[in-house]
Amino acid sequence: MNSDNIKKGLARTPHRGLLMATGVSKKNMNAPFIGIASSFTDLVPGHIGMRELERQIEKGIHSGGGQSFVFGVPAVCDGIAMGHSGMRYSLPSRDLIADCVETMAAAHQLDGLILLSNCDKITPGMLIGALRLNIPSIVVTAGPMLDGMCRGENKLTMVTGSFEAVGRYRKGEITEEHLLAMEENSCPSAGACQGMYTANTMACLTEVLGMSMPYCSSASAVSSQKRRIAFESGMRVVDLVREDIKPLDIITKASMTNMIKVSLAIGGSTNTFLHTLAIANAASIDITIDDFDNLSRDIHQIVKINPSSELTMTDFHQAGGIPAVLKSLYKSVNLNDTLNVSGLNVSEIADMAYSDENIIPKYDKSAYTQAGLGVLYGNLAKDGCVIKISGVDTDCYSFEGVARTFNSEEDAMYALENDLIKSGDVIIIRYEGPKGGPGMREMLAPTSLLVGKGLGKCCALITDGRFSGATRGICVGHVCPEAANGGVIALVNDGDKIKIDIPNRSIELLVSDEELQQRRENLKTFEPKVKSGYLAKYASNVSDASHGAIV
Repeated sequence: MNSDNIKKGLARTPHRGLLMATGVSKKNMNAPFIGIASSFTDLVPGHIGMRELERQIEKGIHSGGGQSFVFGVPAVCDGIAMGHSGMRYSLPSRDLIADCVETMAAAHQLDGLILLSNCDKITPGMLIGALRLNIPSIVVTAGPMLDGMCRGENKLTMVTGSFEAVGRYRKGEITEEHLLAMEENSCPSAGACQGMYTANTMACLTEVLGMSMPYCSSASAVSSQKRRIAFESGMRVVDLVREDIKPLDIITKASMTNMIKVSLAIGGSTNTFLHTLAIANAASIDITIDDFDNLSRDIHQIVKINPSSELTMTDFHQAGGIPAVLKSLYKSVNLNDTLNVSGLNVSEIADMAYSDENIIPKYDKSAYTQAGLGVLYGNLAKDGCVIKISGVDTDCYSFEGVARTFNSEEDAMYALENDLIKSGDVIIIRYEGPKGGPGMREMLAPTSLLVGKGLGKCCALITDGRFSGATRGICVGHVCPEAANGGVIALVNDGDKIKIDIPNRSIELLVSDEELQQRRENLKTFEPKVKSGYLAKYASNVSDASHGAIV
């Protein structure tokens, strides 16, 4: 793919005329054509500041000798889509975004791309699109939001200041007036929500992969540093075109192994399982859920960021960000010395990194003994399920409780809101997987309500759906096979005992094989919830979560 295909030779006179109509000068007709895939929208807090970053990227591209073209891609705000039918569109939008990036760049024969992203599914979707195209590309993630403050409570986040605050109000811990004050102050600026949730986790891992400039993932959305990184990324992508350095030169088995190791060490969102597998598939790299499982037995966490602690992305950035993490891990867990789009290798970035070791310690000085994320297997999840170990209290690493089954998130929310869940319950939310949902909704509303009501350490939640990166507590997701495919999760009855054992990476439904077989014979055939439109098409083509929910 090359822009010469639309601008060289007499036969391309009409094409050049159309390009001149967009404002391309005769001189710049010979420059590398660089697309800026922007997910700007007024609907998403993480994206509302992108117009300024688009300008900085354009300045960088033109300063580097390129010609820039901005085009748009969709963006879903998971927080706004949470807790209702809109969440069904979040994960499917990843593939829609990849299709948009591929379509626009290939149709117009662009030489390179800046992928201006931020929130949950946009970043992996753009990476998948870039890998399909394999033209020089850099990801600019727009950065995290500033911390909220309200009535003496500092470091408020979207979760603590809103989702969990609802539970505190229902528990009688705060007044309605206080709740509404927190509502106004928990999200004080543009940017991705303040913790190591999916947006910021994927931004961090994109930097680890080598597809973003150093410090891009943690520099605040409203900082001058973010503007400088955007400008430098625009300059640098023109160099990448001239040097012919492409995504498949950077995203390799070695860099993806680094990505997994860092995700285990920083304990971010469980959604990274889905996105890592999908990115690997787009790159034709052999990565499976077993790679996470195997590495998680040898690697421990080094830093906990909200929701697993009170530290936010602001603290993480001031402590040195991803370069400091690379410094901590490089020799200790044998990170591969892979290439970053900046031209630096992992070892060079680690060598230059500043690190506040009170927050991002040396690997052997970490206070933690477990990986931040884990894969559990057992009769309830033959093909695996995932848990954010970093969000589980150590006293709850082994948990046994009694099943309370719900066939939708709404049914579970009704039980939680009406105090029908008690200590020792294991909430089962099923028929919410990639096919059954459809779209594999996130369960931040019920998990936050559990924590807010003080049940986070004495109840568990298991689902074939997934969780926001903001979830904490004994929460197990991505159960495979899912209920819609006849997985054992569909056979659980109220009153069944379930045992979760994190140290041994197991999850068991304590019911005999004979009983389960009898229940299977009486199981009703799954009836799709959505029978037309994009979600119906998605449900009929999507793979299971253990393979990345790939279409």
